[in-house]
Amino acid sequence: MAYNYDPAAVAEYGKDRMRFELGDTMVEGGPDTTALTDEEIEAALSAYPKSWKRAKMMLLESLFRRFSYEVDTKTGPLTLSLQARAKLWKEMYEDLKKEVSFSSVSIEQPPECCMKPPYFYAGMMENERAADDWRHRHG
Repeated sequence: MAYNYDPAAVAEYGKDRMRFELGDTMVEGGPDTTALTDEEIEAALSAYPKSWKRAKMMLLESLFRRFSYEVDTKTGPLTLSLQARAKLWKEMYEDLKKEVSFSSVSIEQPPECCMKPPYFYAGMMENERAADDWRHRHG
C-alpha cells in the first residue's frame, strides 16, 4: 500500500488533488497519519471516471463510516479527537450528496403522443394578420 502526496500536482484532477480536498495530506507516517491509501483513491477515481464529485463522495462515505467507530482518547495533556474527524467527513459527505443530487435532477419529457409545438415562439407577433387585427381592435 502506498501513501504519496505531491502538492505540485494539486492543479490536476487526480490522487493528489483528492487528498488535498479531503484534508488527507499528512502521508509521512503512512497508515498512522493517513486515512486513505493511494490505491483507495485511484479505485474511487476509476469507479467514477467522469464524475469527480461522485468519486469524492464515495471516499467521504468510506472515511466517515470507517472512523465513526474510533473513540476520542486523552492521555495526560494529549487529546485525540477522532470523532471530530469522522463528523467533519460526514458533514462534507452530506453537503456533497445534496449538491450532486441537485445537479442530477432532470425533468422528465412527456410521452411522444403528448408532444405539441410550443404555444409561444419567436416572431409570433410578426404575423401581419395578427398585427392588423390588433390595430383594428385597439385603433
